[in-house]
Formats: sequence, structure tokens, C-alpha cells
Amino acid sequence: MKMFCISDNINTTTGMRLAGVEGIVVHEKEEVKNALEKAVEDKENAIILLTEKLAEDFPEIVSDIRLNNQETLLVEIPDRHGTGRRSDFITSYINEAIGVKI
Repeated sequence: MKMFCISDNINTTTGMRLAGVEGIVVHEKEEVKNALEKAVEDKENAIILLTEKLAEDFPEIVSDIRLNNQETLLVEIPDRHGTGRRSDFITSYINEAIGVKI
């Protein structure tokens, strides 16, 4: 099993390649859709890494892949621009998940 990276910039893709993770750089909606479908079809890919910006720009494609695919894990990762999440993301996630304020 392996990982595959789909990114909107060459820096993230290059960094992942240095770590042994193959990937592709895409920008347009159709490119993102085709790259995700192709990555999911390859049964060797256990984890697909997708930059947060692409996931934010094309949420309908990401949702469709997550709903219709049970074998591959789709993970959003930050890129060189940093994370798009709030600084208290982990704390608020725990609050929502178990109802305990930290």
C-alpha cells in the first residue's frame, strides 16, 4: 500500500516526492476530478493526500469521493501557505466530538 499526493503547487509535490510519495500538481476543477478518480482507481493507493486549498476550492468533488469510496482514505494536508484551520481547531474538535471543554 502506498500514498499519493494531489496538490495545487509544485513545492508540496516536490517535498512529498523527497519523502517517497508520488504525486501530481493540478489547478482546474476537471484536473482535480480526474486526478482523484485515477488515484482512487489505483488499488495500491491506500491514502490520498490532498492540499487543503484544493479541498476548499472543490468541496463537491471531495465529498463525492469520500461518500462513494470505502477503500481509500482521503486526507487534507496544509501546504506552504499554512493551514486553513483556526488556531484552536484541535480543541474545538474535541469539544464537538465528546462534549468536554478543555
